[in-house]
Order: sequence, then C-alpha cells, then structure tokens
Amino acid sequence: MDIRFLSSLLEVVNTGSIAAAARNQMLTSAAVSQRIKALEQSLGCPLLNRSGHSAKPTEACLRLLPRLKHLVAETQALQNDLDQTGLSGDLKVGAVSTALTGIMPTVIQQLTTHLPDLNLQISPGTSANLYQQLLDKNLDVIIIVKPPFVCPKYLQTSTLYTEQLGFISSDTNTLSIKESLLNLPYIQYDRSAWGGAIADSYLLDCDIAANTLCELDALESIALMVKRNMGVSLVPIWQGLEEVATNIKIQPISGKEYQRHIQLITHRQVGKERLIEAFSDTVMKASLDLIED
Repeated sequence: MDIRFLSSLLEVVNTGSIAAAARNQMLTSAAVSQRIKALEQSLGCPLLNRSGHSAKPTEACLRLLPRLKHLVAETQALQNDLDQTGLSGDLKVGAVSTALTGIMPTVIQQLTTHLPDLNLQISPGTSANLYQQLLDKNLDVIIIVKPPFVCPKYLQTSTLYTEQLGFISSDTNTLSIKESLLNLPYIQYDRSAWGGAIADSYLLDCDIAANTLCELDALESIALMVKRNMGVSLVPIWQGLEEVATNIKIQPISGKEYQRHIQLITHRQVGKERLIEAFSDTVMKASLDLIED
C-alpha cells in the first residue's frame, strides 16, 4: 500500500474535495481519483461518497482515519529520524492573516537562513479553524488569537504579543468615536470570531447600536473598505495595518479588556520536538523585537 495514496486520501477528507486535494498536492484530479480507487480496491470497500464536486468519507473510511493518520505521520517521521540534529524536514504551521503579514515574514527570513533543511508549510485560516486542525494533528504549530476557553494540557501555549483594539475611519472623518459609530456605516469584525467578540463587547459596554453595513472575518478587507470611505470599524491594531490601508485614521481604545492576545500553540504529541522548539524560539524572539519597536 503506497503511503502517497494514503496521503492523498487524507487530503481529500481534510478539504472535502478531490479537486482541492489535487491542487494542494500539485497533482491532477484524475491522479488523485486513481489513487483513491486503488486504495478502495486494496481494502475492498468504498472510502468516499462522491456528490457533485464534493467528496466525504464513508463510515468505513472514518473508522480507518486514526490509523491512516498515524501511518502517514510515522512514515513522514522516518526521514527526520535519520537527521541527528532533528532540524530538518516538514513543519506545518497555521497562522491568522495578520500574523502572516506581520510577524511571519521576519520569522521565515530567519529560519531560511539558519535552518536551510527546514521545509515550512504555512496554512492561513481563522483562529477556530486552525485550532481544530492542531487538535486533529494536521498542523504542528499555530499562531492564533488566544482561545476564549482553557486549552487541554496536551497543548502548550505561549503569549507572543497583544494588540489593542482600535477605531479606524477615513482620515477626513472629524466626528468623535461614539458619534461615528452611531451615525456612520459600521463594518463589523465578525462577532463569532475570537477577536471580533472583543470589538462587539466594546459596543455593548458603551451602549452603542451601530448601523452595520456588513460583517466579516477579514481584517485586511475591513481596512481597505474603510480606506475607501465606505464606513468605520473597530479592529485590533496589528503590525502592518497602516501598510495594508494608508490614509486611514487609527485611534486606540483604552482598556486591557479590549486587547487581543496572540498566542503560539503547539501539540505536545506530534513529535518534531527540535523543529518546533527552533521555530518557537524564532517566533518568540521576533515577537520581542516587535514589542520593543
């Protein structure tokens, strides 16, 4: 049984689509389909329920998934075991978009210089989605907003930095923060997002019923909409905000209760200890430099 075929099956299960799995693995959809069919023939049971453009695991596939994931992970670890330094191989990193445009370029640059045999595989996503992927061991380490609950003990968490909530508007806006939120279109940072709940709590605390234009979990898009004078918003002040959207006015909202904490979270049970340690040290150093700046 070819381990590459198992890897393709897991990718289809993770993405919910043969086409998406093929793109991620830089294969054709036909090649991925052939791999799945070969596995089904070998195991003697259907592994996917195909409907239109989607593909979902069958009950038989779901029963096999834990062992399949273990087989793929152990096979991928074989090459790492041959490296006595433990500083080569793949490291799967998930990060929220603001970390990708803020701290990650510096981290990638430093790791490329000091760990040339490291292959970083970086996935963007929301905090909740990346957290679940870490629990499922599809990612080795994540940089996300601090979860609004206590993490299980098999996860290791470190706070990297905090971002103060800020009010953003066009640089031509002359109204106060409260007047703006009451009278101008409000572009709402998704209240279901872990960071968006902080912005919503400010509105509730100030008893402000904003005139919501739209609600989305895409901070860069919100900043660009404000730049185009489509409305105002409350967002965390992340590094790179001014670079994403110039000509906007940024006013910090005072109070520790309106801070968003960015954390580095790793899974203690995925292995790759030396790689994760090296990555974590680099991120921590970069975050300290960010705080000092």
